[in-house]
Amino acid sequence: MKNDKDHSKASMDKYWKKNLSYLTILLIIWFIVSYGAGIMFADALNGIKIGGFKLGFWFAQQGSIYIFVVLIFVYVWLMNKLDKEFDVDEK
Repeated sequence: MKNDKDHSKASMDKYWKKNLSYLTILLIIWFIVSYGAGIMFADALNGIKIGGFKLGFWFAQQGSIYIFVVLIFVYVWLMNKLDKEFDVDEK
């Protein structure tokens, strides 16, 4: 934000709103995977076995963590893209 590009308050408000929308969507996905697949739908998912493990059990023990790590990388990718769009990226 040190250069003389458009860093007006309106532009930064728009940037922040988009950032919050990304966070909201990613956290909803994580909630659905961790709480939904690991707890709410675990019994239904346990009917499916992958590698000898029940799918509901797998989501509760490991799947939600894997999804969380993937979501972190997705967030980094989205934020780098957003930073370039609003010209606030580190060059």
